[in-house]
Amino acid sequence: MGLFDRIKKSIFGDKKEQEDKKESAELEEAQEQPSDEEPKEADSAQNPVDAEETNQDSEATDEPEMEPTKEVDKEESVVKETKENADSKEESSEQEPADEDNQEQSSSDEVSTQTVDEVEEETDTEIEQPTSEEVQAEEESEDDEEEKTEHLYEKGLEKTNRSFGDKLNAFFANFRRIDEDFFDDLEDLLIESDVGYETSMNLVEALRDEAKLKNAKSKQALKEVIVEKLVGLYENPGEEDEGLTYNEANKPNIYLFVGVNGSGKTTTVGKLAAQLRSQGKSVMLVAADTFRAGAVQQLVQWGERVGVNVVTGPEKADPASVVFEGVKRAYDQEVDYLLIDTAGRLQNKVNLMNELDKIKRTIQKTFKDQPEETLLVLDGSTGQNAMSQAKEFNQVTQISGIVLTKLDGSSRGGIVIAIRNEMNIPVKLVGLGEQVGDLAPFDTEKFALGLFKGLI
Repeated sequence: MGLFDRIKKSIFGDKKEQEDKKESAELEEAQEQPSDEEPKEADSAQNPVDAEETNQDSEATDEPEMEPTKEVDKEESVVKETKENADSKEESSEQEPADEDNQEQSSSDEVSTQTVDEVEEETDTEIEQPTSEEVQAEEESEDDEEEKTEHLYEKGLEKTNRSFGDKLNAFFANFRRIDEDFFDDLEDLLIESDVGYETSMNLVEALRDEAKLKNAKSKQALKEVIVEKLVGLYENPGEEDEGLTYNEANKPNIYLFVGVNGSGKTTTVGKLAAQLRSQGKSVMLVAADTFRAGAVQQLVQWGERVGVNVVTGPEKADPASVVFEGVKRAYDQEVDYLLIDTAGRLQNKVNLMNELDKIKRTIQKTFKDQPEETLLVLDGSTGQNAMSQAKEFNQVTQISGIVLTKLDGSSRGGIVIAIRNEMNIPVKLVGLGEQVGDLAPFDTEKFALGLFKGLI
């Protein structure tokens, strides 16, 4: 089942499956009705004379045999018991030593048996399987977490969903026929929705062919084709690069955060630190944005709030020197994650490139394969400007993933489509609110559902 089909199922449910179940139930009911009458006919057809003769024969054969057998067994038991008592009295003096040995052996056997039972009991305790109630509670907890995440995406993308939906509905309200004007206007709509110029052109071209292939003429059919094509841009078959990288054997896992001032870098670092701490991981922060006023203090406040150490340096210190100290401390303390907040200047690309290169060289003196992630933080509310920043930073340094923030406060969530389609860089985290838990791992299906729900 493709992503578009899963989204339709999430919105409408599987109507066909429900209809099939209903038909199956009706068929079973129809088949069971005659089978309920058959036993009654069979009972009425039974010969009462044969049944009575069978019962009489059974009583005749059983009753004479049972009573004599019980009496004979009882007499034999009494004779045997009398004889055994007499023999035991005659040989009591000879059996005393043996009885003592038997008692000792019996006592030893009891101790041994108890020991084995205790071991078996301990073993059973070790491999005790969870009860059905525990399994059910765990499944319910997972379902609650899944529902909570879906609600987070739906709420965080509410403005984008409403904006895009209003534009699409207004577009179809003026729709008369499918012609070149129709596709030109649709292309303008997609560009205004921050889908991206290149992506919009390619998408409209594909829609021309798809609309003819499916013979889509009604408004609803055309709308489904458009949304299906947009959803298709989210799917990356065979790729599993959306999650953050973590290497257990290569501590600390170093994440380098880059981006322009105001994009939400420092806040993202603090929120991610809080989430990793809640998962039982050890975290350390490095305040390498040493030139922006208040940047170091802001990160220190996050460290105090979250309960993690923050490595800082003197005012206007060389960022690479602060990073070196952070890497050394994280290595000595065997920290799981080292999160580095860097400067956000983009006005002078040469200086920024030199600074980031120096930071990476400093890291790689100790850890050749680090940093694990170089994450570009983009303000989602800036729309196409975020796309421009992504292109600029990708020229300066190799980006492994994107963090898209402030999506809840804007109507420009469609920029994710453009970034994924034109930049070929995975979106790894999205900011869907102001709370710590509102920084969520990017989920293709949940994002697409939140973005297009109600449009199909």
